[in-house]
Amino acid sequence: MRELAIATDTLAKAYSGREVVKGCQLSVRRGQVYLLLGKNGAGKTTLFKLLLGLCRPTTGTAAILGMDSVKDRTNILRQTGHLLAPPVFYEHLSARANLMIHLTYMDLGDQGVEPVLRQVGLPEVGEQPVDTFSLGMRGRPALARALVHRPQVLLLDEPTVGLDPVAIRELWILLRRLADQEGVTVLLSSHMLSEIRQVADRIGVMVQGRLLLQEDTSTLCRDHPQDLEEMLLGALEGGIPCE
Repeated sequence: MRELAIATDTLAKAYSGREVVKGCQLSVRRGQVYLLLGKNGAGKTTLFKLLLGLCRPTTGTAAILGMDSVKDRTNILRQTGHLLAPPVFYEHLSARANLMIHLTYMDLGDQGVEPVLRQVGLPEVGEQPVDTFSLGMRGRPALARALVHRPQVLLLDEPTVGLDPVAIRELWILLRRLADQEGVTVLLSSHMLSEIRQVADRIGVMVQGRLLLQEDTSTLCRDHPQDLEEMLLGALEGGIPCE
């Protein structure tokens, strides 16, 4: 097995005595696109925050690129790009200005703002204030901000929210290219089964804070050539026991 880019060991998080992430054993290989499926409230966003060190685990550990999410939070944030909904911007400033502020905050020089704006489909609106963007457009500068410092790992929480079908298709092409050609590791969450075959190398299913299923997409497609979506719907309802 290739070296893991993301790994957790019996990771758990509780708020006021209620566990929202329970004994999670996540593994994502370098250069892989991993799709984490789960209903709203399944614990996906909390898991992302734990990985990034934005909240501390109750028990267990989380690591990205071999760095502990608690001890090495600053380095993890420098080497990852993330999109946690809803994206927050300096609304009166342009997409370009927001990206430059982000790079300054990261203590980085101009990493190539213009190419990233083109990459996410915003070649002509670099000076347009973000508060004039439509809901569908707002996902694009958020993705650009995740990409602009050229991270090794991307964590994207529900990145297709508000995007039209064309933008979603462009996003899948971009993520596959980043993984296949640049070796970027991508962990994204969703509750949309239609996204499985188009982008994911590996699939996890999270139900009420537990990771119930974790398998390569090729294996799932082989074992369920006709009923993959139905099987995953069953998993989302908690019908598949922990592996």
